Amino acid sequence: MPHLMQFLVTNVTCFVLQPSVLTILAFIYILRFKWYSILPNSNPKKNSPPSPPKLPIIGNLHQLGLQPHRSLQTLAQRHGPLMLLHFGSVPVLVVSSADAAQEIMKTQDLNFANRPKSGMAEKLLYNCKDVATAPYGEYWRQTKSILVLHLLSNRRVQSFCSVREEETFLMIEKIKESCSSSSVNLSEIFAKLTNDVVCRVALGRKYGEGEDGRKFKELLGEFGELLGAINVGDYIPSLAWLNRVNGLDAKAEKVAKQFDEFLEGVIEEHINCQKKGDHDHGFSQENEDRKDFVDILLWIQEENVIGFPIDRVSIKALILDAFAAGTDTTYIVLEWTMAELIRHPELMKKKHQKRLTTFTTKATNHWKPSPTRLAASLVTPNLSLKPWPSHAASLWQHTSPCCLVC
Repeated sequence: MPHLMQFLVTNVTCFVLQPSVLTILAFIYILRFKWYSILPNSNPKKNSPPSPPKLPIIGNLHQLGLQPHRSLQTLAQRHGPLMLLHFGSVPVLVVSSADAAQEIMKTQDLNFANRPKSGMAEKLLYNCKDVATAPYGEYWRQTKSILVLHLLSNRRVQSFCSVREEETFLMIEKIKESCSSSSVNLSEIFAKLTNDVVCRVALGRKYGEGEDGRKFKELLGEFGELLGAINVGDYIPSLAWLNRVNGLDAKAEKVAKQFDEFLEGVIEEHINCQKKGDHDHGFSQENEDRKDFVDILLWIQEENVIGFPIDRVSIKALILDAFAAGTDTTYIVLEWTMAELIRHPELMKKKHQKRLTTFTTKATNHWKPSPTRLAASLVTPNLSLKPWPSHAASLWQHTSPCCLVC
């Protein structure tokens, strides 16, 4: 029997690999693909946006290139502001018009409130329990309200002013010390600044010092890298096994486990401090400003303030949101802004003189500039200097098949 099986396998393989047989198989595959594409219910073309030609299996993925933002811009100039692409088996509507974007994100907001599922987000973000990737529903609304009211409100942002001022002062002092002896790596300095501010605001103290700090920075880097990694299985499900072969799934599981252990330690540290009396047990509008985000989340969980129970996993997912949204996004903007100011010294001089004039005229009145307005006055003009290479603005998923975008 083994000899018979070996004989059959050898002869069948030789037969299939013959050029004529391969040609016939390829023809049958293309014919089958074309047949299913013309069936009435398989691929409706009615009212579909213009779409560039696609290839079997991969769709339009080959047209993205090394700079997807530029490739999409080129395709949009050719096919219009509303364009239908196929990333593997996933249809993607690309919107490059301000009016159409407003229609989707404002007028038809509820119909496009979901986010597409991502295998990487499920591994790193506790099966999409965070606000950024959670499906639209009651859980998403309640967790979003927690972030908006207890972390991102104007009163809370103003309460962190001293933290930002202290860390900015430390950053300036470090730049002064480094300039006298060697060159300065502003990318690392901006990354440290944003990481220290987010840690103090969200976790209560900095975690970037010493050997543990170095490991924490590496973990944050790997976390951000994996969030931006392309998961082939999301677009071509039949090739999902490639993530096991190239080690992407193993790396994601390792980083998720390490981050989970770190967040567990942070939460236990806060619980132990509360038991020892280092944190005020009473919670009010007045002393909320003295508490970090983890303290507030534990208080919400204990008192069931929002009328919606949140568990330990939800707390860790919300903390991860603070890191993912507040670290690399901030320091990348600072890095690009500084790069454009260096490339345009006349603009740097103009901005410097404007800041000096503003501070000089208002310093006598104990005026403090709004951090948001001050940052916007520096960053916004630089947006026009160069089309920044960034990810797509956002990925939305429709919840209603009847939604029309005009």
